[in-house]
Amino acid sequence: MKPYTLIGIILIVIAVAAFAYQGISYTTREKVVDIGPLHMTAEKTRTLPLPPIVGGVALIGGIALLVMGSTKS
Repeated sequence: MKPYTLIGIILIVIAVAAFAYQGISYTTREKVVDIGPLHMTAEKTRTLPLPPIVGGVALIGGIALLVMGSTKS
């Protein structure tokens, strides 16, 4: 498989994921209280948003690379 075609397919998959999920959620554990033998932690869910423009740019770039890969041989 040609490198342009492979990178184009990867960008299109990233674009579809960016449109579908619109962000990446992850959980962190933070220390809330640390007094002597007493330890308390809290889990917080955070979201890293992926704006639709990222998906659009990845989709356009992926399509461009697919076209370049199919014409260049």
